[in-house]
Amino acid sequence: MAKVMDFIKVTPQYFIPKHLLSSGMHWFMQVETPWIKNNVIKLLTKIYDINISEAADENIENYPSFNAFFTRALKPEARPIDDKPNSWVSPVDGVISQSTHIEGNKIIQAKCHPYTVEALVGGDIGYAKIFQNGEAAVIYLSPKDYHRIHIPIDAKLLSMTYVPGDLFAVNPATVRQVDGLFARNERLVIRFESEKGPFCLIMVGAIFVGSMETVFQGKITPDYEPMIQHWDYTEDNISFAKGDEIGRFNMGSTVVLLTPEGQLPELGKIHPDTPIQMGQHLAEYPNTSETASNKTQEDHSEH
Repeated sequence: MAKVMDFIKVTPQYFIPKHLLSSGMHWFMQVETPWIKNNVIKLLTKIYDINISEAADENIENYPSFNAFFTRALKPEARPIDDKPNSWVSPVDGVISQSTHIEGNKIIQAKCHPYTVEALVGGDIGYAKIFQNGEAAVIYLSPKDYHRIHIPIDAKLLSMTYVPGDLFAVNPATVRQVDGLFARNERLVIRFESEKGPFCLIMVGAIFVGSMETVFQGKITPDYEPMIQHWDYTEDNISFAKGDEIGRFNMGSTVVLLTPEGQLPELGKIHPDTPIQMGQHLAEYPNTSETASNKTQEDHSEH
């Protein structure tokens, strides 16, 4: 029965004009007519049980549009940042829908649905090799979640690539049904370098996600471009401290995190369907002294 329900939910998405509908949603979210945007905000706050008390501004009438409300800032105390030096924090509010070890270059999206790191990062084979046998985590944001994206650890921005693609929904039913979903939808592949090495944060678009934007490049979509676009920031010296805002989604979507082999093993060992909030502990770098000690003991035991 569950498979039948998934089929019913997903199949229409192959035929509807997803980009056109998403552009329409983006336009609607910019409407500033007070009686329209105020009533829409009230309605969706009730439907999705949005906790308005966390907002920096709790008066919905002060938001010029529904988009401004949806990407609202929160009170600083609403999302404290885990301050352990070796810890990564969650970049977003949401549910950790997947946490896995990357098998060679393959990530298992769902049963019988593998996709490659190369496909996910837009075909950059050289860059994809960095994450062979590394770790991956997928965090799903629902419409009720806080929709700003923050950096999980202190890092320098290297580059960003816009990869055009489809706009399937990213809910659990679609994840189970659509092959290579996260490597199929449009996305922003953002490359960072931390003291421990490189990592990648990928913002995945979805139907009705009216736009994706970053603090360093502004609004990226819409328009929905047909070609890959690339921005190189290596000479710009743009750095972020753990918990700094780096981008925003409208409505719900997904963030994918990639780390190289051995850098952050905990990232691939988180229990699926774990709810998490931005700033909470996500994973911790291994203790290098303990790792070295264990390896020495293993080497001695082999001899």
